[in-house]
Amino acid sequence: MADVITYREAVSEGIAREMRRDPSVVCLGEDIGAAGGVFKTTAGLFAEFGPDRIKDTPISEQAIVGMAMGAAMTGVRPVAEIMFSDFLACCWDYLANEIPKMRYMTGGQVKVPLVVRTANGGGLGFGAQHSQSVENWALAVPGLKVVAPATPADVIGLLAAAIRSDDPVLFFEHKGLFASKGETAPDGHLVPLGQAAVARAGSDVTIVALASTVPLALAAADELAEGGVAAEVVDLRCLVPLDMATVLASVGKTSRLLIVEENPYQGGWGGTVASVVADEGFELLDAPIRRVAAECVPLPFADVLEDQVIPTTAKVVAALRSLLAY
Repeated sequence: MADVITYREAVSEGIAREMRRDPSVVCLGEDIGAAGGVFKTTAGLFAEFGPDRIKDTPISEQAIVGMAMGAAMTGVRPVAEIMFSDFLACCWDYLANEIPKMRYMTGGQVKVPLVVRTANGGGLGFGAQHSQSVENWALAVPGLKVVAPATPADVIGLLAAAIRSDDPVLFFEHKGLFASKGETAPDGHLVPLGQAAVARAGSDVTIVALASTVPLALAAADELAEGGVAAEVVDLRCLVPLDMATVLASVGKTSRLLIVEENPYQGGWGGTVASVVADEGFELLDAPIRRVAAECVPLPFADVLEDQVIPTTAKVVAALRSLLAY
């Protein structure tokens, strides 16, 4: 039987595996050294690799990402941590204007092989400035790869692929999943970027999910299964590259599609998925495409209010029942 590991332990394990494999990999960020990170996702790395490769930084997102960019341009493979994904806004010029364009603007002469890791998403009552799900920000920037794993094994496998990528990667770790458990990954485990997973097979309706909405989708599928409905759950894993082939193949089986995302409905990644299915798979559909997404409001502190804003299993079940009755 495979060993069980938490999602947060998988982050440090995935980084450690790549640091052992490749001496050019270094980490930098706020409190990632002896403190092990505010979410304990870098626990043990400082003790194993020391201050030359695990570097604590000032509280400056611009400094962290700017240093990572410069290091990457000289042959280092930095793994930079931005503590909360909300604070990507503080270094957005680097992430939107500088890093993703450098390889293109130099005709491939300069690569920027860096990973920016960040804690993303709500559900823990951290309030409006520490709870946003911001994958859709990055989705609008050509040149960035965008990754958001849902399971510990995928954390390890996708970290390996991200760190080895010669293009910059934003790696979103969901705060609400840190304590979740799953099987660890075998040695050498690598999940190619842009390869979705069918987390549950089914024939009646397709649910497309990402990160924290994957367990919501699976729980909703379990509830519907009690009534004889077989829902298929597709875990996208990545938004860039986006594996629409797996989504379209699933919709070809089920003829119905529900997209579940924690981004706000307005401008969320689900709109892109829905658009591609409407363009390329319209004839496969027997019902309109539906989306369950966050409301377009700042996230509240109070649990009962936050549950009104972000997707929940109950909201997914209700949307599925409506879709199946169409």
